[in-house]
Amino acid sequence: MENNRLTVSEPARVVLVRLNVDVLVVGGGPSGIIAAQAAAEDGLKVALIDSRSFLGGNLTIGLPILGFLGQKGNQIIKGLPDKFIKRLAAQDAASEHRPCPLHMSLTLVEQEAVKNVALEMLTESGVEILLYTHFSDVVMEGDTLKGVIIESKSGREAILAKVIIDCSGDADVAFRAGVPTEKGNATGGMQPPTLMFCLGNVDTDKLRRSIAEEPRTYLTDFIPAEYFGQNHQFIVVGLRSLMEKAREDGLDLPVERTILITGLRKGDVWVNMSRISGVDGTDPASLSHGEIEGREQVKKIQKYLIEYVPGFENAIFTKMAPFVGIRETRRIVGKYVMTQEDILSCARFDDAIAVASYPLDIHHPTGGGCTLTWCGDCYDIPYRSLVPLKVKNLLVAGRSISTTHEAMSAIRVMAPCMAMGEAAGRAAKMAVREGIAPADIDVNKLRTELGEAGAYLNPLQTV
Repeated sequence: MENNRLTVSEPARVVLVRLNVDVLVVGGGPSGIIAAQAAAEDGLKVALIDSRSFLGGNLTIGLPILGFLGQKGNQIIKGLPDKFIKRLAAQDAASEHRPCPLHMSLTLVEQEAVKNVALEMLTESGVEILLYTHFSDVVMEGDTLKGVIIESKSGREAILAKVIIDCSGDADVAFRAGVPTEKGNATGGMQPPTLMFCLGNVDTDKLRRSIAEEPRTYLTDFIPAEYFGQNHQFIVVGLRSLMEKAREDGLDLPVERTILITGLRKGDVWVNMSRISGVDGTDPASLSHGEIEGREQVKKIQKYLIEYVPGFENAIFTKMAPFVGIRETRRIVGKYVMTQEDILSCARFDDAIAVASYPLDIHHPTGGGCTLTWCGDCYDIPYRSLVPLKVKNLLVAGRSISTTHEAMSAIRVMAPCMAMGEAAGRAAKMAVREGIAPADIDVNKLRTELGEAGAYLNPLQTV
C-alpha cells in the first residue's frame, strides 16, 4: 500500500530504442513546433512527439494568439514565430497582429490550418514527427538525461537524444527527471481552465454596433466603445449588465464577464467563458471532471448568449475545442526564477533570449474573477529560466519555465511561448554542435544567432 492506494509490482523489462536523435522535442504546442524547426534548421537529426493526432496545442482551441505586439504598439515577437504566422496568412488563415486596448495585441488564426501548416513546416525541415505517442518516463544516467520512454500502440519504447526540450506545458519530462517543480500559488491554487467553443451564424456587426452605440448599456472592460465601431474582427470582454440581468432571471453563469473573440470566418465567434475551478491538469481524474463540468457550463453560456446578447439570436453551435485549455500546472525551478517584480519593473537581463510585454493576468483559482496589471512596456525572458536545476541535457520552453505563480500569468500566452521555443531549439542545436550541456553554451552566441535569424531582442545594457 502507498498513500492508502493498492500497488502492484511491474517487472523489469528490456525496452527497444525506436529512435536515437540529436534533439528530441516533447510536446507539439506553440513552443514545441518552433523549437523543433529551430533545432533542425541546419541539418541535425530532430524528432518531436505528441500524444494527439495533430500539432498546434493551444493554437487549435479557438484562442487568439496574444503578445506579438508590446504595450507601446511595437512588434516584439519576430523570427520563426512571425514566419509561421505569415505562412498561415498566405492561406488567409491568420490576421495581422492587431493592437488591442486590453490584451496588447491579437493575432487570429484558423485552427485547422494551424495543424496542416505545422506538419508541413516541420516535415520540410526534416523533423521526424511521432503523433499518437505518449511520454511516459525518462532514461537517466546519474544527473544526465539520456532519453525518454514512450508509450504507443506499439507498446513501450525509448527515444535517446543528446538534448531534450520539454515543451509539454506541464514540465512532464523535467518532473520525471527529478527537476524541482512547483504548482500554483502559495496555497497550491492554480488558475482555472476553460473549455472553448464556437458559435456560427452570429451577426457580429450587430454585436459591434450595439456596443459602440450604447457603451453604458453594454459595459465592456477597459476597451473603449470606439474600438468596436472601427473593427469588424474584435474581442469583447465585459457585458456585465447583460450577465446581471441573465442571473436575475435565474441563469447560473460561471464567470463575471462575457468574453468573445470573433473568428476569421464571417459569423464565427469563439467563446471563452467556462471556468472550471479546482482542476489539476496533471491528474486525469481532475481533467476528466473538467471536461464534463466544462460541457455543462457551455450549455448555460450558449443559452445566455442567444437569449441576451445582440447578434446571437440565430447563432448555432459549430464546434468544441478538442481539449480543455489549461492555464497553469507545474513550473520548473531553474537557474533563475522570474518574479512579479521582474515583470512590473520591465526587467532586462544580459542572457535575455526573448522579449515579452503581456501583463500579469491572473484568473483567480476561486471566485471567477481576474486581475490584470501592466508594466507599461516590455520585459526580458532570461535563458537561465529555461535551464532546470539538477538535470543535464534538458531545456524547458513554454509556460512551465522557471517563474513564480504571478510571473507565469504573464509569460504563459502563446507568442512569448513561441519565442522561447525558438531560443530553446537554437540553444539545443548549439549544445549538440559543440558537444556541451545546454547550461554551458555561450548565451551571447545564442543571442547573436537569434538576432541574425530575425528575432527581436533588447540591446544589452551598458553601464
